[in-house]
Amino acid sequence: MPLSRRAALAAGLSVTAATAEAQPQEAATILAPGGVLRVAINFGNPVLAQPDPATGEPRGVSAALARELARRLGATIRFSTYDAAGKVTDAGKRGEWDLCFLAIDPVRAQGIAFTAPYVVIEGTYMVPDASPLRAVEEVDRPGIRVAVGRGSAYDLYLTRALKSAELVRAPSSPEAIDLFLQQKLDAAAGVTQPLVAYAAANPGMRVIPGRFMVIEQAVGIPGGREAALPYLRAFVEEMKASGFVARALAESGQKDAAVAPPAA
Repeated sequence: MPLSRRAALAAGLSVTAATAEAQPQEAATILAPGGVLRVAINFGNPVLAQPDPATGEPRGVSAALARELARRLGATIRFSTYDAAGKVTDAGKRGEWDLCFLAIDPVRAQGIAFTAPYVVIEGTYMVPDASPLRAVEEVDRPGIRVAVGRGSAYDLYLTRALKSAELVRAPSSPEAIDLFLQQKLDAAAGVTQPLVAYAAANPGMRVIPGRFMVIEQAVGIPGGREAALPYLRAFVEEMKASGFVARALAESGQKDAAVAPPAA
């Protein structure tokens, strides 16, 4: 190889390496001002996050991703926990976090910049055994009342999608099941895995087969910090491709959740 070409290649590699080294520093300045990464964790979705039985500290795929990101940024991590996705969104408007883990939704995207999804889950309905409802398409009828967690991904989606059924909102997703039972509503909407687990533990309930939506769970940052988004998007894609996300799901007992496909 001619000397000039080798020199150019070496220079190019040096620039690439320098850029790679600089990216975490630049991202840390944007995402973790003062060296602290404030992370919002939603315990309302047990597929993604659960409190440790012994310490109460967040565990699960969201917490694992947050800790790995903080490690790479050289930042101290500080968790804030919430029992509903809507409360995470509201806290973001008050500037309470630097990083969140929420489902992508057009309403949320007005104030949150998202990566591609890292996990894909499904939304469906739980009904009493005696219910005449047998398919998700049958729920959108006049007179049908559906319990949802306020501000959840499926609340936002069903608000747009349902034309005839009525949504009845509880403060959080776990409380939506209580509301469904207390008010004898026709269905409870939610993430498939928790509904299946509840129905299995409580005779007299069943989960309708199929889904009304695919819920794309992604990493989000407050609007105005989009300069860090390329680094964050690359981080998420690496975590999916390396098996990190799959291992974190398995270690937290969420083997039925699916790792999202690579971003286009």
